Amino acid sequence: MPLKYALVHEWLTPKATGGSELVVREILNHVAADLYALIDFESVNPDSYLYKRQIGTTILQHFPTSRNGVQKYLPLLPLAIEQLDLRDYDVILSSSHTVAKGILTTPEQLHICYCHSPMRYAWDLTFDYLRQSNLGHGVAGWMARYLLHRLRQWDVLSANRVDYFIANSQHTARRIWRCYRREAAVIYPPVNVDNFPFSAEKEDFYLIVSRLVSYKQVSLIVQAFNELQKPLVVIGTGPEMKNIQKISKSNINILGWQPDDVVKKYMSAAKAFVYAACEDFGIALVEAQACGTPVIAYGMGGASETVRDIRSSPPGTGTGVLFKQQIVPALIDAVQEFETYSGKIDCAYLKTHAATFSSQVFAQRYLDFLRMCKENKIVPGL
Repeated sequence: MPLKYALVHEWLTPKATGGSELVVREILNHVAADLYALIDFESVNPDSYLYKRQIGTTILQHFPTSRNGVQKYLPLLPLAIEQLDLRDYDVILSSSHTVAKGILTTPEQLHICYCHSPMRYAWDLTFDYLRQSNLGHGVAGWMARYLLHRLRQWDVLSANRVDYFIANSQHTARRIWRCYRREAAVIYPPVNVDNFPFSAEKEDFYLIVSRLVSYKQVSLIVQAFNELQKPLVVIGTGPEMKNIQKISKSNINILGWQPDDVVKKYMSAAKAFVYAACEDFGIALVEAQACGTPVIAYGMGGASETVRDIRSSPPGTGTGVLFKQQIVPALIDAVQEFETYSGKIDCAYLKTHAATFSSQVFAQRYLDFLRMCKENKIVPGL
């Protein structure tokens, strides 16, 4: 009998269109799996590839305003994911950045987790979460800290339910080890590099495409370009929009949200793509390189694995400039260094480099890893 597969993700909504959702889509292109999530509003979205698909969900599906995200119900997420009954499946595949890896399994099942990040709210972004939710002080603050403490305990405990971890970068693999003391294979997420138009002809402006939230450090980029007095285009929206509009000078062009075709047009025409966040992988950095556009990025996290610094790479293989501190002077120095070295960047090589992160490469490596796991784990039916 053929094996039965289940794929578990956190949430499926029209607003959730990041790298983790691309992984889900690519897995479903190659593995015949039933799909489960905490909430699902994509199967009723006519524009979604999941339209009319049967998707298993949890009680959170019926909670008020869950369509806009279930982060507000954070303390309930572990309980909710544990209510999904997947005992009828032979292989559980999870795509996890919050709680999907915590699905309950039996000793007879194989569980492979593609981990985009250990739960950010409980680990790296604890204090950001407290500040942004206005829960940093008083009784409410102590309650929030206690709940986050319990979430960390559950997060570590639930890691033991996973047979094999896959990380989306070496950076994430190190975080998985730090949080869970578990080793993880590294398989970079799929990037649809063929969907991005290549151009060797660049215009005189820099570009940032990002959600406007604090940890993305878009305000830092704006401040640096205010001082440089160089043209910067900002595409994206979010809670930091008003602040960014307030501090921007006339050389900053804030476009807000834009459709994909407009984003691709600007990305292929930009002199360089600028990014100041520490990302676990950073798909936008690879998309920019697929367009033949160099990258100026904070050299921590995934950027250090996807961007080749022109100053230290062999001739013809540099794809941008990395800076070491998330401060305005460091970014200013990086932009100035980029302008010094930009003539040595081969735009055609950027596209070749980006192709090493393609969907085809991901699929081959993921399926090879899945095959290896099934061969190594001896359980009934496998």
